[in-house]
Amino acid sequence: MNFILFDDPQIRQSLLPLTFTRPVGEIRIGIQTISEKWQAYLQSETSFYTQDYLQTKFPVIVADDNVFINCAVCPTETLVEAIQQLAPETALLQGETILAYRSKEAKDTFENTITFEGTVRIIRHAIDIYTHNGEQIINDFQRITAGRISQPINDRFTAFYNESQIFIEEGVDLKSVVLDATHGPIYIGKGVSLSIGALIQGPFAICENSVVNMGAKMRRNTTIGPHCKVGGEISNSVIFGNSNKGHEGFMGNSVIGEWCNWGADTNNSNLKNDYSKVELWSYVSNRYENTGSQFVGLIMGDHSKCGINTMFNTGTVVGVNCNIFGADFQPKHIPSFSWSNGNGTFKTYHLRKANQVARAVLERRGKEFDAVEEQILKAIFEKI
Repeated sequence: MNFILFDDPQIRQSLLPLTFTRPVGEIRIGIQTISEKWQAYLQSETSFYTQDYLQTKFPVIVADDNVFINCAVCPTETLVEAIQQLAPETALLQGETILAYRSKEAKDTFENTITFEGTVRIIRHAIDIYTHNGEQIINDFQRITAGRISQPINDRFTAFYNESQIFIEEGVDLKSVVLDATHGPIYIGKGVSLSIGALIQGPFAICENSVVNMGAKMRRNTTIGPHCKVGGEISNSVIFGNSNKGHEGFMGNSVIGEWCNWGADTNNSNLKNDYSKVELWSYVSNRYENTGSQFVGLIMGDHSKCGINTMFNTGTVVGVNCNIFGADFQPKHIPSFSWSNGNGTFKTYHLRKANQVARAVLERRGKEFDAVEEQILKAIFEKI
């Protein structure tokens, strides 16, 4: 079998702006991205069937016998078993959602269908990423650490609770921190640095080569992706990778894409003063929709940045490549390629300048901003 992760068009749209720059399967939730989870469960490489403008960076590999898997679905052993038993030209459904199908080519109608009766975790909306993050940290932790031995905690000034639920990979540097795994596991990836005075509550995951700065407070259900630098207070949030929130300030119930930067003392609200349910901008309906949730923070697309003391209101959506600054609360929806005028209004962030900044940011991390990356941003710019 050849495994292909496909974007469900409706789900992909509801996950914008995060899916402007990646297939749904490249969303990080728990410790790993969804595609990394599938590769681990299947013990096989996967490719992506996604938007045309993303396909060059995320190419699809098609064979004579393909299994297409909805990459908004987080895998489980029972689901993987059901998928591997699919007969040719048969789809596995739950309700009206296609979970997977076996076919020579991509399609959306099927004569033969099977209903999957087990529990399925489908990431349908951006807030699902942080809502179910703690659950996914626990699931990933059990699988990733099974049969393995953690690196020891040798620092005599580090305090830890429920040690069996703390796993430390090789090359970790930690000094005088508190690791509290009483309420869930703590996973610390390779090459991570935990600075003096950091306070960490599980469930929590920090991926390879990331840094937690001095005195930072990492609260439950939080994931810090690879190559990030974080500080201040972070609660129930996911940072995909290569992004920085290095200074004081609060981030809560939020999802932050790659190559983003928060200026010092930036904060986001995650609860309204009247405790009512939060509305969030929808790219499906092009209006604000009630999330049904009381706690909603900030959704920020790739390459967006904000200046010092930026204030984000409850339930704010920031698109791709935005440059945000100003003393007042920011608008609750900032479209992609917006450049602040400093007074709550915005002008277009020109593509040439956006590319120039993106190139400089990637080069600082030893990465190349190549023609493929440039083409992706161009395609997004032309959509706005």
